[in-house]
Amino acid sequence: MVQTEMGLVKIAGMQFASGGCAGFVEVCLMNPLDVVKTRFQIQRGPDDPNRYKGLVDCFTRMYKTEGALSFYKGILPPILAETPKRATKFFCFEQYKSLFAFAPVPVMLSMAGLFSGLTEAIVINPFEVVKVKLQAERSTFAEQKSAFATARQIVTVHGYGAHGLSKGLTSTLGRHGIWNMFYFGFYHNVKELIPVPEDPKYDLARRFLIGLAAGSLASVMNIPFDVAKSRIQGPQPVPGQIKYRYCFKTIAMIYREEGFLALYKGLLPKLLRLGPGGAIMLIVYENVFEFMKKNFG
Repeated sequence: MVQTEMGLVKIAGMQFASGGCAGFVEVCLMNPLDVVKTRFQIQRGPDDPNRYKGLVDCFTRMYKTEGALSFYKGILPPILAETPKRATKFFCFEQYKSLFAFAPVPVMLSMAGLFSGLTEAIVINPFEVVKVKLQAERSTFAEQKSAFATARQIVTVHGYGAHGLSKGLTSTLGRHGIWNMFYFGFYHNVKELIPVPEDPKYDLARRFLIGLAAGSLASVMNIPFDVAKSRIQGPQPVPGQIKYRYCFKTIAMIYREEGFLALYKGLLPKLLRLGPGGAIMLIVYENVFEFMKKNFG
């Protein structure tokens, strides 16, 4: 019995470590697109004087006015957060699969994904508040306050509650819950339907393409919550006046004032990041987990 429990603890530790590795690799590769996505989501209608005309315009203007390092604005909070965040995501997904084992497999995988996303959102939200604030600033990278100084300022002025480090928690729960539900549900269900090729190179391509589709689908499904989160956590239209406060009210307000497509702002950079990023995470997770089982199991 003790040996079995030790084995379960070891496997759980491997799942947690493999998820952490997956998150670290993904955020280091894909952070520039996350910065661009946030810039698109916080800009408003045609009257916004700093409005970007498109993806190329955003990259070009940021590079010219803020420097190359501007694409890594806000990267420290994700690096500090992504390791425990992704570790939490993959670890909780495996645990929730057992919890929902009574349900049909497609439902079990989707529900495990949903609840792993909700758990992940609680862990990540304070880091997201700091990250969005840093990404929204248009000063050069060298002029910007550090992530720790920014976090300290938020806590000093607004505290830990709904106006401080817990700002936008409902939209973060919606964003991560929906994303993980479609991400894990699609990937694992489709993966089982497509035969495994004998050549490992083709199997890697198979898993990458399924992960790419899973990350892309999940991104399309959850982006209204992502836009609401960026508006709530980002700078308000009029300094000192809070326009965006509640998740569903913010979604309704954006739809009413800017139209349906405004709820999909930043979709292209989000797809460019989380499509391949989702594939990278799954492949790194699976390969690291298999390596650890083989060498330490």
